Amino acid sequence: MNPDALSSPAEILRWYVDAGVDECIGDDPIDRFAAPAAAPAPVAAPVERVAPAVARAPLQPPTATGATAAHLASAATTVEELRAAVEAYDGCSLKQFASRTVFSDGNPQSRLMVIGEAPGEDEDRQGKPFVGVSGKLLDRMLNSIGYTRDSFYITNVMFWRPPGNRKPTAEEVALCLPFVERHIALVDPAVLLFVGGLAASTLLANPQGITKLRGRWYEFNVPGLPRPVPAMPTFHPAYLLRTPQQKRLAWRDLLAVKQKLDATQG
Repeated sequence: MNPDALSSPAEILRWYVDAGVDECIGDDPIDRFAAPAAAPAPVAAPVERVAPAVARAPLQPPTATGATAAHLASAATTVEELRAAVEAYDGCSLKQFASRTVFSDGNPQSRLMVIGEAPGEDEDRQGKPFVGVSGKLLDRMLNSIGYTRDSFYITNVMFWRPPGNRKPTAEEVALCLPFVERHIALVDPAVLLFVGGLAASTLLANPQGITKLRGRWYEFNVPGLPRPVPAMPTFHPAYLLRTPQQKRLAWRDLLAVKQKLDATQG
């Protein structure tokens, strides 16, 4: 209906309300497509002579010792030395927002090393990886193939909880990566289990999602390992809690891990 055909102001207002108009902006219309008016030319500032800049020494990486993550990681010869290096490292800004450094849990002598993504609220509070609801599910999953917290070893690709559990940035992941790779070399497991897309894509240097990466064996190798280690990516238990129908695929992955561990026994 044309509002010009309405006979009274009340009917016109009713027509506008029915059309969805609920706010009066102004009396004069604004042409949003019109070219903006040219801004006035800036007034030239008076020329000021400035003394030549004094040469500065290059900034050191933000750590207590000025060493990079790669240098600190390569200098560690034991898992405990690496833990101390990670706890002393100040180069990742996530550390200043976290309550604790979450390094690892379980048995570092285990033949099975599990690597997840990043600590959450429960992990940040307790200082251990996978202790929340998703961690309990992961424990049950690994129990089903004969492994407990005392018989497998677990860590993350990030050692500090991102604020609000947001996804870590590429820069944050890169800062932690030298420690993670050295961690794997020092533990020297028989089999690696990458839990979640961030862990899998980071350590395999493969941008594909976990749905495409999981269920296949990969060879993982970094300096310090005596040989490549077979690695299996699988779904993160937090994802399985949201998507329980995918548990059957995760179960296949775990059966493959058990078979590989049995085949490499001794």
